[in-house]
Amino acid sequence: MKHFVILVIIFAIVTLMAQQAPVNSPALDHLAGNWLLQGTVGKQPVTHDFDAEWVLQHHYLRFREVSREKNDKGEPQYEATVFIGWNEKTKQYACVWMDVYGGATSESIGLATPKENVLAFVFTDEHGETSFTNTFIYDPKTNTWENRLDNVVKGDAKPFARFKLTKQ
Repeated sequence: MKHFVILVIIFAIVTLMAQQAPVNSPALDHLAGNWLLQGTVGKQPVTHDFDAEWVLQHHYLRFREVSREKNDKGEPQYEATVFIGWNEKTKQYACVWMDVYGGATSESIGLATPKENVLAFVFTDEHGETSFTNTFIYDPKTNTWENRLDNVVKGDAKPFARFKLTKQ
């Protein structure tokens, strides 16, 4: 059932973006490549490998994030695959976030209004209220990204994770 829900979500996004020109996004172009992601989740230090590439005829930037930390089975503690695309009709980026926690829902889809060097994805709950934000901030001087993730409860943002991405 979980796989079916993920396929429906992906199909819905693909349908919304069907027949659009390939994405032309300097911000996403800067995110493409191989990165070392380091920072904290809560107060716990983490290191992840982060690899991003254009796929499906340059319509989506797909990234894969894999922690170097392992669980008790020797598997990565965290792993995610994310697709980011452009919706010409709404003039927004959309991302579908799939990770080891599963449970694809409407909260697995984030939207970001374009801003120079910033991708600020907002994820909403079933009531349309913001529940989570994931903000990527590009620094062209250092060719690095900052990534801020926040849980949002009743409009109040609480830091969840803070990362820096360094090009490899």
